[in-house]
Amino acid sequence: MHQGEQQLEGLQSRALALVENQNFQRLVIAVIILNGIVLGLETSELAMSLAGPVLLTLDKLCLSFFVVELLIKIYAQRRRFHKDGWNVFDFLVVAVSLVPDQAGLAVLRSLRVLRVLRMISVLPSMRRVVGAMLHALPGVSSVAGIIAIVFYVGSVMSTKLFGQAFPDMFGNMGASLYTLFQVMTLEGWSEDVVRPVMEVYPYAWLFFVPFILVTTYTVINLVVGIIVGAMEDRAIEEGTRQDPAVVLTRLEKRLEELDAKLERILNEKSGAGR
Repeated sequence: MHQGEQQLEGLQSRALALVENQNFQRLVIAVIILNGIVLGLETSELAMSLAGPVLLTLDKLCLSFFVVELLIKIYAQRRRFHKDGWNVFDFLVVAVSLVPDQAGLAVLRSLRVLRVLRMISVLPSMRRVVGAMLHALPGVSSVAGIIAIVFYVGSVMSTKLFGQAFPDMFGNMGASLYTLFQVMTLEGWSEDVVRPVMEVYPYAWLFFVPFILVTTYTVINLVVGIIVGAMEDRAIEEGTRQDPAVVLTRLEKRLEELDAKLERILNEKSGAGR
């Protein structure tokens, strides 16, 4: 019984080493890229007419690879698997791809392209960016609240000031919100919105210029600053804190290398003594 447990632990450690192997990770990235190209070609009628069966077969092979990889990871990590949010993300992405084309669920098959998003979970640099964005959510939500207040005040003011002369752009709160959003994005704000309004209300610039300064150049830059600050904080945290499982795996590999080196030295000395 004890020997059987040791064999299982050995298989689990080898599975964990395989999952964390850099060459295996490169293979996963290559399959994700290939799958993304195949899914893109499936949208082309010309590509499907020339090589439709081949593309569908490649898609099934990629999906099979992802399923096998996920099963190996589940077996290797056991109870630790569901504690990692990226593992849960990978599981959901692969699970959506396994939804059958029946029972009104065929529309979910279009979500197969989400498999390309697995690139984020595989590449550490992308994981850091997403982690920083999630870490910045509290600060971003505060800035979003400020933007909402500014838009609400601006829409009320613009509806009362310009609604009568320009009902299409400022006739009600909804139209005013959409027009002000266009102004904030600077998409045709001068020619399509502000200049026509100024032909009727020459001092309308006193409203639009401060609105642009507050929303476009101040508040939005605050969002960028919060995200950049969160990325720096995450980088500092990752530099000072490492996953114990990763550290343990590295120590085990280092011990194995030292054991092999020691055994080689002893063999050399015993051969020289003879």
